[in-house]
Amino acid sequence: MGVVSACHPLIEKLQYMRYKVIKENKPTLTTYGKYKAKAFHNGEVSSNQIIKEVARRMGTMEGNILGVMLSLGAVINQHLRQGDKVRLDSWGMMKLEIVSDHVDSPDQFKARKHIRGVRLHFLPESSKGKPELYQDIEFVKMK
Repeated sequence: MGVVSACHPLIEKLQYMRYKVIKENKPTLTTYGKYKAKAFHNGEVSSNQIIKEVARRMGTMEGNILGVMLSLGAVINQHLRQGDKVRLDSWGMMKLEIVSDHVDSPDQFKARKHIRGVRLHFLPESSKGKPELYQDIEFVKMK
């Protein structure tokens, strides 16, 4: 596990983040043919694993954590779908953003035709513009 953060005792800092250097392969981008870093992820952590870890840290039953997680997810989703920004202490702020085509004038815009989707935008909590989530990350290049 990581080193425990001085800012929040329950948050462990990432010791390192692995990356690969890859070539940009989208011809439509101005960076086509150039190289960039791409994060390498170890795997996916399931809800069940998160529930077990939180229950152990909190000294409570896994069922209690499951109930809180299900309720929290439902409440957050409800607020996001109503157009609210949701801010969680020690975590950050999230909001839904619309992805749409551009048109020449407001009169030409038709929601069914030009709105292509919705994305979740997450901004980690920060202190003086520096998110704690990103602090002290060491980058390790994979071969």
